[in-house]
Amino acid sequence: MLNILSVASTIGVVLAIVVVLVLVMLLLVVLVRYKKCPSDKIMVIYGKISPNKDGTYRSAKCIHGGAALVLPFVQSYTFLDLTPLSISVDLKSALSKQNIRIDVPSIFTVGISTDPAVMQNAAERLLGLELRQISELAKDIIFGQLRLVIATMDIEEINTDRDKFLEAISRNVEGELKKLGLRLINVNVTDISDESGYIIALGKEAAAKAINDAKISVAEENKKGAIGEANAQMQERISVADAESKAIEGENKSKAEIALSKARLREKEAESLKLAVTAENVQAAKAKEESYAAEQVAEVARAAKEKATKEADIIVASEIEKRRIEIEADAQAENIRRKAKGEADAIFAKMEAEARGVYETLSKQAEGMEKLVRAAGTSDEAVRLMIADKLETLVATQVEAIKNLRIDKITVWDNGGENGKTSTANFLSGMLKSLPPLEDLYGMAGLKMPEIIAPAHVGDKAEPAPEVSAPAEVSAPAPAEEKADKGDKKGKK
Repeated sequence: MLNILSVASTIGVVLAIVVVLVLVMLLLVVLVRYKKCPSDKIMVIYGKISPNKDGTYRSAKCIHGGAALVLPFVQSYTFLDLTPLSISVDLKSALSKQNIRIDVPSIFTVGISTDPAVMQNAAERLLGLELRQISELAKDIIFGQLRLVIATMDIEEINTDRDKFLEAISRNVEGELKKLGLRLINVNVTDISDESGYIIALGKEAAAKAINDAKISVAEENKKGAIGEANAQMQERISVADAESKAIEGENKSKAEIALSKARLREKEAESLKLAVTAENVQAAKAKEESYAAEQVAEVARAAKEKATKEADIIVASEIEKRRIEIEADAQAENIRRKAKGEADAIFAKMEAEARGVYETLSKQAEGMEKLVRAAGTSDEAVRLMIADKLETLVATQVEAIKNLRIDKITVWDNGGENGKTSTANFLSGMLKSLPPLEDLYGMAGLKMPEIIAPAHVGDKAEPAPEVSAPAEVSAPAPAEEKADKGDKKGKK
């Protein structure tokens, strides 16, 4: 059983290793066979190629720009170079439509086309060829097509209508080059010449009417040539004379215009000189003005700098003095605060002690009052006893009011009196009446003097005796803490 398990485990490990190796090999194959195509080349994949969408088969797969997977064993690849080929075509003695042989040296620039259909032709016909071989093939095609185009055109058309000539070349040549997978990039005809000098003669009235129409019937054409030559000479002399007269007239006109132009030039130069001198003077004045302004600005800046320096010195000293005063003031304020706090604490302690003394005094007075009320029987009797006790003080207070009044120093102007009384008597009685009687003082206090001191007057109605009330309860004095709080508040005020 153990052997079977060990064999199974070994097989599993081997299978796992094989799977990993297969995956690694597949990855390596993909990395190696995945090819990228540069932008200046066409990658041609050949071998086992999938068919087109329409079901037709193709010999190769062409890719321009991009990448593709080249299957191993069944496919391979190569590149076609897109480098342009410059082909020099030195065509000589090409027969034109007029049976005149001309030389047309030109330069053609061709290259492999990137059009999908044309690329397929290049893959089939140019694969494996060098650029030199491709250039030779294209050169042969260009030679043939160029001769064909020249044979269908007159020399006048070739010489005067170059666009038509180049268009015909491009149309014929490019059509043939596409069969090889090439395209025509540019055509440059460097020169057009002929052996007989026909093209040169075209500049002399088509070589005296194409050398008098190729000396049609040489004798007649010679006659016509002589007449034509004489006419030409006459016309030439007329034209020369006319041209000379026009030239002289033109020269004179030109001289006049030159003289006028010179005069205008001198006038402009004078104006320019005047403007230049004026401008120089103006610029010199502006320069002096700017110099003076700059000096003024410099003086203002220097004054501002000196002012700033002085202000800085004064301000710094002032700030230092200000800080010193502030620090001293803060120190004095702190001393005052501490002193005030100490005085407040002293006042608080003093007021607290006074409050305790008042509390003790009032407590003792309250105890005495309570004993007095109990001894008198009623609160009214107790009040009367207290008033009687203070009667001497009250009388002394009344007497104090006139104690220092010196009667012998008082002068009274007496002009008689009424009812047998003099003014002096009235003065003394009025002065004594200004003192409040004791009975009135009792009445102001809501009390009544005892009959022993103030017997009832005849005719006064006897007032009912006051009801005997229970002794008044003496309020308990305020605690010492409340007295202390009041003393603290008074001290704070």
